[in-house]
Amino acid sequence: MRGSGPEAVLFDLDGTLIDSIELIVASYHHTLAAHGKPAVNDAHWIRGMGVPLRTLLADFAADEAELDALVHTYRDWNESRHDARVRAYPGAVRAVEALAGSGVRLGIVTSKRRGIARRGVEVTGFPDVFEILVGAEDTTRHKPDPDPLHLALGRLGVAPERAVYVGDSPHDLIAGRRAGVRTAAALWGPFERDVLAGASPDLWLEAPEQIERLRPRDRAP
Repeated sequence: MRGSGPEAVLFDLDGTLIDSIELIVASYHHTLAAHGKPAVNDAHWIRGMGVPLRTLLADFAADEAELDALVHTYRDWNESRHDARVRAYPGAVRAVEALAGSGVRLGIVTSKRRGIARRGVEVTGFPDVFEILVGAEDTTRHKPDPDPLHLALGRLGVAPERAVYVGDSPHDLIAGRRAGVRTAAALWGPFERDVLAGASPDLWLEAPEQIERLRPRDRAP
């Protein structure tokens, strides 16, 4: 990457731009209880942040039919409560606006389905500055596989070395490294620094306001 900074910045969504962690964990607990499954602690679900819903629930299903039922229960409960229980991390909206204003191209790469991901962006007050949104249904392989990031970069027409991926989980950072982009660890999410350090991020962001630092220096006001 040249000294002027990135041409594109891609973001994970949950735990990075929007605080939906409590809702996600509660949704998993509700799903297991509704199907008579033994409870699993919060840490189990947090470790899986960044992995698609179906993948995480597969361990609790005897077959595809039961897995379908678990996924349906989760989505129904989660989405009916979604708008009231998610919010932007303080400072994230302003920092994203500043980054977009500097001319950087922005996108989202998430393990959520596109529809609910777009809804999350809208209800938490982010401006319409994200050129692309890659969701769970867009690739057959998911983070930590690099395919979702390759797809996003291809749609933007941006080379990996000209991009940064911002994420809060090891799955995000590993996917970014495998895709050949620089990675920025968001420390305001549910993962501790020592966990994220194992994925060797290129950059550390201590608070959402620091997203603004990713703008090209030669275009900063």
